[in-house]
Amino acid sequence: MKGHYLNKVFEPSSIAVIGASDEPGSVGYQILKNLIDGDFKGTLYPVNPNHQMIQGHTAFDSVTSIDHPVDLAVIAIPSAKIPAVMRECGEYGVEAAIVLSAGFAEIGKAGLARQREVVDIARTYGIALVGPNCLGVMRPSIGLNATFAKSGARPGHVALVAQSGAFCTALLDWADAEGFGFSAVASLGATADVGFGEMLDYLAVDPQTKSILLYVEGITNARSFMSGLRVAARLKPVIVVKAGRSDLGTRAAVSHTGALVGSDQVFDAAIHRAGAVRVHSVSELLAATTILASGTRVRGPRLAIITNGGGPGVMAADRASDINIPLVELGAATVTALGKVLPPFWSHSDPVDILGDANPERYRAATDIVLRDSGVDGVLVLLTPQAMTDPTECARAVIEVSAKQNKPVLACWMGEKMVDPGRRLFASAGIAQFKSPEAGVDAFGYLASYRRNQAALLQAPGPLSPQREPDVEGARLIIENALGERRSILSGPESRAILKAFHIPAAPSINVVSAADALVAAETLGLPVAMKINSPDLTHKSDVGGVRLNIREPRSVRTTYREMMESVKRVAPDAHIDGVTIEPMLDRPNAREIMLGIARDPVFGPVISFGAGGTAVEVFADNQVTLPPLNDYLSRELISHTRMARFLDHFRNLPRADHEALVEALQRVSEIACELPEIRELDINPLLVDDTGVIAIDARVVVAPLSHTIGRYGHMAIHPYPSELESVWQLPDGTDVMVRPIRPEDARIEQTFVENLSEESRYFRFMQRLEKLTPLMLARFTQIDYDREMALVAVINDGEDDAAMLGVARYIANPDMQSCEFALTVSDQRQRQGIGQQLMRRLMSVARDRGIDIMEGEVLSSNQKMLGLVERLGFRVVRNTDDMSVVQVRRHLN
Repeated sequence: MKGHYLNKVFEPSSIAVIGASDEPGSVGYQILKNLIDGDFKGTLYPVNPNHQMIQGHTAFDSVTSIDHPVDLAVIAIPSAKIPAVMRECGEYGVEAAIVLSAGFAEIGKAGLARQREVVDIARTYGIALVGPNCLGVMRPSIGLNATFAKSGARPGHVALVAQSGAFCTALLDWADAEGFGFSAVASLGATADVGFGEMLDYLAVDPQTKSILLYVEGITNARSFMSGLRVAARLKPVIVVKAGRSDLGTRAAVSHTGALVGSDQVFDAAIHRAGAVRVHSVSELLAATTILASGTRVRGPRLAIITNGGGPGVMAADRASDINIPLVELGAATVTALGKVLPPFWSHSDPVDILGDANPERYRAATDIVLRDSGVDGVLVLLTPQAMTDPTECARAVIEVSAKQNKPVLACWMGEKMVDPGRRLFASAGIAQFKSPEAGVDAFGYLASYRRNQAALLQAPGPLSPQREPDVEGARLIIENALGERRSILSGPESRAILKAFHIPAAPSINVVSAADALVAAETLGLPVAMKINSPDLTHKSDVGGVRLNIREPRSVRTTYREMMESVKRVAPDAHIDGVTIEPMLDRPNAREIMLGIARDPVFGPVISFGAGGTAVEVFADNQVTLPPLNDYLSRELISHTRMARFLDHFRNLPRADHEALVEALQRVSEIACELPEIRELDINPLLVDDTGVIAIDARVVVAPLSHTIGRYGHMAIHPYPSELESVWQLPDGTDVMVRPIRPEDARIEQTFVENLSEESRYFRFMQRLEKLTPLMLARFTQIDYDREMALVAVINDGEDDAAMLGVARYIANPDMQSCEFALTVSDQRQRQGIGQQLMRRLMSVARDRGIDIMEGEVLSSNQKMLGLVERLGFRVVRNTDDMSVVQVRRHLN
C-alpha cells in the first residue's frame, strides 16, 4: 500500500524554516543551525522577510517566493501570525508542518480558538501538522534535526515520542553522554492534529524503529491513541511513562498541554489492553527499553533468585513482592538436586542462597538445576564480591549454563571494580545485567508485564457474549423514557429491569408508597423481607437510615415503613422520595458480596469496575478496572487481580463460588457498556456470589443524553470485534463459506493461504517476491484495529482443524477517515467462483457504513484479472504517469 502520510515529516527532501534567524539564542537561529550542523541530506530554505542571507543560505520573503517544492515547513514565529502562514503553505502545496511556537490552547480560550483555526487550515489543505508548542522532530539517519534542542541524537533503533519538549531535551542529553541512539524523536506538544495515534501508526511500520518510548501527559483522542498504540505494540515493544499520576501532577499536565487527564488506574488498564508496558520514572523507562529491546522474553511471571548473600536475596524478594512477581515454589526434584551440590545450610527455598563461599562450579550447578525446574520462568543471579568469590569466573559459569537453556537469565553483580570484568562478559554474551537486586527484579517485571499485556492484546471480544441475546431495545426504551422525563437516575425497578434485559439475575422488588401497600407487598413476596428507601438523591441509603433488614412480622412492616420515612425526612429533608422498595430476604449463607459496575472516564469512556462489595466498599478499596469489551479470558483476568479472588475460592467453611456465573455477569455488564452509551454509571452493590450462582441485590443507574451523534461503539476506546459482519455464503458447488472479519487466531490459516498462492499471485498482492509472511507481517495482517481498518476473510470449515482461507479483502482508512486504500487476494484454486466480488462488495458496504466516501488502490498493470474485477465493481482506472507498471483505481462509495 502507499507510503505513510507522515513520511514528509520524517523523510523530507526539502524544508522551509519559517522564522529562521541569524540571532544566536533565538529559536529560529537554533533550528536552522541544527539542520546545518546535522548535515541534513535535503535542501534548506530559510524564510524571513528581513534578511537576504541567513547562516550562509539564501533567505526568502515567504514560502510562496521559494519557487521550489517544499515538503516540510518548520514554523517558529509569533502565534498570531501562524494562521496566515499556514494558508500560504497550503496554497503552495506543503504537505507537512511543525509548529514550535507557544500561545495556543495552553493559555486559555483565545489560544484554543487560534489552535482550532490552525488545525482547520491544516486539514483543509491536507497538511500533517505536528504541534503547536513543541520541540520539533529528529530523524538522525538523514541528519534531520528540526528542533531547537542544543544537543542532537545519534542514529539508533529506538523511537522517542513525547508531549514535553523539556523531557525530550533531558533524555537526549543523557543519550548523547551514554552513546544511546534513536531512530526518530518527536515532541508533539499540544497534539492538536498529529497525536500519539498517528505517530504510533507511522512508527509501527518504520523499518528503522525496533522499540518505542512514549512520554504522555494527556490524551486528546482516546480512540486514536488506543488504535495507534495497539497497532504498534503488536509489532514491537512500546514502553510508556505517564506524568500526572497525583492530583498536583494532573493539574500541571492539564496546564501544560490543555489535554484531558483521566484516572491513573484507567490509564493502567488501557496500557494493559494495548499490549504496552507502563513505567513510572525515567530510569525505569531506560531499563525497560534495554531489556525489551534485547529480545529477551518470558513464558510466565515466576522468578527464581540465586544469590551468594542473604541480604541481597531478601532485597530482591521484597521488590518482587512489591510488584506482584511470584517467587517460585521449587519442585521436590529441584530441592533434592540442589541438596546434592550445595552445602547443608543452603536456604532450601527461593531465593536460593548458595552461601558466601560459592565458587564458579557452585554457581554453574545451581543455575543449571534451577533453570530445569518446570515451575521457573526466569532466573535472576546475584553476586556480591566476597573474599572466596571469583566474580569473573562465576560470570563465565552462568553464561555457559544460560547458553544451553531457553529461559531468560538476568544477572546482578553488585559492586564496582571487582565485578566490572564480569559485567562486561555478560554484556558481550547478551545477558542483561544490573547493579542492584531491585533493578534486576524490575527488569524481569517488565518482561512479565509485557507477556501478560500482549496476551490481553490478542483478545478480540465482540460486543455481545456468546450466551443468550439480551433485550437491548427494551433497555433502550427504559432509558429513553427516563431521559424524556428529564431524569438522570433510574428508579430501583427500572435499574433492575435493565439488569434483567441483559440476563443478570436480580432479586425481585415491589415499590410501595404507603404502609398498607408495604404489608401487601411483604405478604406477596413472603416474609422475612428487606425494606429500602427509594430515592434518586440518596446513593448510600444505609447512611440515612434508609435500609432495614430481616423484618419477620407483618405488624413490623407497617411500623418500619413509618419509622424509615420519618428518619430519612429528618436526616435528608431535601431528598425526593419515590417510596419504599420491598425485597425478599435471601437465605444465602455462603454468599460473598461483590461490587460490579460501569463508570465513565473523561478520556477513555466506559470502564468496568470489579471488587469487594457491601457497605464497606470504600474501606476495603479492593477494586480493579478494565476497558470493555470483555470475553471469558479478560473477565477471569480481571477477577484474579483483586484480593477478593482468593475469597471466591474454597475458603474455610465456604464452598468455592460459582466462577462461571460471575464471569457471565461480568460479560453481561460489558454488553451494557457496549450497547447503552447513555449509561454514565452503573453500580451493582452488592452482587451476591455463592456456589449456586449470582444475584444482584441492589443496583443504581445514572444516564445522560449523548452530547453529539456518534457511530455505533464510538463511545468506546477499543472497538469490539464486529461479529455483526459475520455471514454464511455458498460457492456455486454448494460449499458453505464463512465470511467474517479476520481474528488474531487466524495467523496459521493466513500463513498457509499466502504460502499456497502462486508466485504470480504473491507478486500481484505484495509487489515483491515473497514466499511467506514474516512474523511482523503476519501480526500486522491478522491483529488489526477494527476502527480504522477491516479485513474480511472467506473461510471454509471455520473453527475446525482443517479450516482454510479462500480469500481476503482489506482496507485501511486514510488519516482523514473519509477515504481508504484496499487490497484483495483470492486463492489460485478458487478463482472465477465469485469470491473476490463477494468480498469486495461486502468490504465496500462496511466502508460506506463507516462514513468512508472514497476507496482507492494500486494494481499492477499486468494484473488483468484484478483490473477487470474492479471495473465491474465501478472503479475508475487511471494510469500512473510516474510508474507505468502501476494502475490507480478509485471509486466513490456514496
